[in-house]
Amino acid sequence: MVTSAHEGMHRIFQERPEILTPVLGVLGIALPEKATVHAVTTDATETRPLVRHVDTVLRVAPSDGEDFLLAVEAQERRDRKKASSWAYYVAFLEAKYDLPVTLLVVCRDRATAKWAAGPFARPNRGWTAQRTYPLVVSPDNLPVITDERTAAKQPALAAFSALAHAHSPDIDAILDALGRALEGMDWSAAGYFYQFLDVTLGETPAGDKWRDIVTFVNYFPGRGTVLEKAYLEGKTEGEATGEAKGEARGEARGEARGEAKGVLRVLEVRGLTISDEVRERITTCTDLDRLNDWLDRAGTVKRAEDLFTEIGESSPNPAEQG
Repeated sequence: MVTSAHEGMHRIFQERPEILTPVLGVLGIALPEKATVHAVTTDATETRPLVRHVDTVLRVAPSDGEDFLLAVEAQERRDRKKASSWAYYVAFLEAKYDLPVTLLVVCRDRATAKWAAGPFARPNRGWTAQRTYPLVVSPDNLPVITDERTAAKQPALAAFSALAHAHSPDIDAILDALGRALEGMDWSAAGYFYQFLDVTLGETPAGDKWRDIVTFVNYFPGRGTVLEKAYLEGKTEGEATGEAKGEARGEARGEARGEAKGVLRVLEVRGLTISDEVRERITTCTDLDRLNDWLDRAGTVKRAEDLFTEIGESSPNPAEQG
């Protein structure tokens, strides 16, 4: 079964290619900082009938040499079929693109990493036609980043390290350092990493720790977290509307509108889908206590609809709004 952690271990190379240089560096492979990286189709299927897909394939164009393909595979456990699959991927990609291919396997388990290093071969009557030598990154060679300054300088590597070391005794210190580093970043840049770890760490002790760190309630007042900023931006906008009314009722409605906009803003920053029904229920609610309850949960719920169900309310129904 493909998990969020599995997806994260290879997709981050597509979405944040700046980690290529430091990750390959720990493996002794020099790659200049200035390199062009493009995602390549992961489909390695011939006409039929067998469907094969590499997790991630990148075409890397370093500034100091020949282009090459980087095939990234996330591996959570030993799988004897990979000996033939990986050999096929390398041969197929080299034949299709006429470029050298490097196979990078990402593991979070040390025993799996040791196995994944290979080499993999299938000799026949004393002769071996092909051997596959994957490069492997794992908790054994990925840096443990517990320094806030380092995490701020290389947030993508820090997030990747946190995922790789999710079961390590150092994980709390890693997440604390990254959380502090992201506080000083613009929300548009930091939002990816907040969501990346929220999704990939999942329902684990490390995931719970991360959600404790990112929830804006823990940092009030004035810590300037991404979620806090999102809330304050929405609240200020809504209150300004109320003040323009110049009446007590308008001000009260403006305060409620500000709370509602703060709730929506936090949900948007976290990348949650907000349906028209949910948006209407939030924006038309005038009960400040209820809005505060929703605001408390906006930083941690998995779906926008969970704002209502977790306090025993019914599913969104505009006719029943407070």
